[in-house]
Amino acid sequence: LYAARVLAERRGPVRHPREVTPALLVAGIAILLVASQPDLGTSLVMTATVVAMLVAAGLPLRHLAGAGAAIAGLVTIYALSAEYRRDRLMTFLDPWDHAADAGFQAVQGQIALGSGGLFGRGLGQSLQKNLFLPEAHTDFILAIVGEEWGVVGILVLVFLYGLVAYSGLRVAQRASGAYAKLLAAGITSLILCQATLNMFAILGLAPLTGVPLPFISYGSTNLVVLLGGVGLLLNVARGGPAHLRAVPARPDRAGSKDG
Repeated sequence: LYAARVLAERRGPVRHPREVTPALLVAGIAILLVASQPDLGTSLVMTATVVAMLVAAGLPLRHLAGAGAAIAGLVTIYALSAEYRRDRLMTFLDPWDHAADAGFQAVQGQIALGSGGLFGRGLGQSLQKNLFLPEAHTDFILAIVGEEWGVVGILVLVFLYGLVAYSGLRVAQRASGAYAKLLAAGITSLILCQATLNMFAILGLAPLTGVPLPFISYGSTNLVVLLGGVGLLLNVARGGPAHLRAVPARPDRAGSKDG
């Protein structure tokens, strides 16, 4: 919300990051606070969302190349700064070599995905969720979807997130005012970045970060925040304050009697 407000106050497109230093400073502090929990996954989602909003505000992509390299370097240093994060990185490179310890969850998730085949075992027929796959109802729920519904189920989920992307960006395009446009783009980016990171981690294309799958993973806090974001998105779609019209004042009854 703050980033959208700062970016919207500019008269034209953002041409250089220094033009929006206040937004970057506040976002950077928030991201560092979350990373210090430690929570690298949510920090990456927040970073990607801010970058998407900067692109929506008109920042040329050439300015993001250097920033992207710097962020990648910081993430690498952060990932290597703790033993358990180093284990996750090594597990990502070869999970089956660590199947008995650090790579156990990743391997069990891949077994669940592989055993689902094209159409899956059937709703409620998962075997991996019966104490084989740890935390199967949270950030690894996609593996259970793949086991019970197969490749078809995962493609349906991807299609649904695609609908969210299409609808959200369409709302942003049609919104009246820079603030509403950037707000819609930011909320849509937040949902999509989180979904992408979770899917990549479960499919073995990114290290495990513990980021939940939006609207699917168990967890009330994440669900409430995302539903609040969807509420704001719907408000922008309906026109928000721009479509409110003044209600005519009622005539004074006493005055009308005297008249």
